[in-house]
Amino acid sequence: MKLLKEIFARIWALWALVVFATIMLICFIFMLPCFFLKDPQRAALQKNVSKVWMRIFLTLTLVFIKTKNKNVFQKGENYVLVCNHNSFMDVMITNPFVPNVAKTIAKKSFAKVPILGWIYTWGSVLVDRKNPQSRFQSYLDMKDVINNRMDMLLFPEGTRNKTDNPLIKFQSGAFKLATDTLKEIIPIVLFNTRKILQEDKFYMLPGVIEIHYLSPVSPINKTAEELKDKVFELMWNYYEANY
Repeated sequence: MKLLKEIFARIWALWALVVFATIMLICFIFMLPCFFLKDPQRAALQKNVSKVWMRIFLTLTLVFIKTKNKNVFQKGENYVLVCNHNSFMDVMITNPFVPNVAKTIAKKSFAKVPILGWIYTWGSVLVDRKNPQSRFQSYLDMKDVINNRMDMLLFPEGTRNKTDNPLIKFQSGAFKLATDTLKEIIPIVLFNTRKILQEDKFYMLPGVIEIHYLSPVSPINKTAEELKDKVFELMWNYYEANY
């Protein structure tokens, strides 16, 4: 039975790759104005087209999205969003499906990928983590995202969590951004993305992904470290209670 599942998962991954690339090429045509637009209009167009792209892709690969507590977002407010990270699928579903227009942090090297790199750039703040000047500039760019009334979405673990624990150690950038801009943090907990898309091998399965939004956490009267510890504890406990 396990062998049959592995064979199916590889065939399904090939189907998903064909679907992903085909829809991407079509949607890219509708994103072409992004070459001329500026944020937040550019990010909004990228998000809206990507949402259609992902809805079609997920439907054709039998991946379904369930959300919980979306009402924590208040109209007219923008936030720093922090999310657990288990799979590349996390990036694919968060940016298009969060309620507000948002940008995420992304590796600068990824921008070199033809077509997909452009799409990724329009919805991201790019950073070369090995370059201190690039890291500093990316932080200024994230502040610009907040000042442009968009949400800034970050994965504070910094890399995919390959352990059996709910989370791995958080980095401080998202929490410094929140304390510097006085924007509330909305924690996001994703379930099942690693079960559906495994990146260490060519493997994908149908399934249900859940996106749970936790109540906003205020940065007022907190240091970045205090905020980081609080959000880490909230997300860890929530994951354990609901997994």
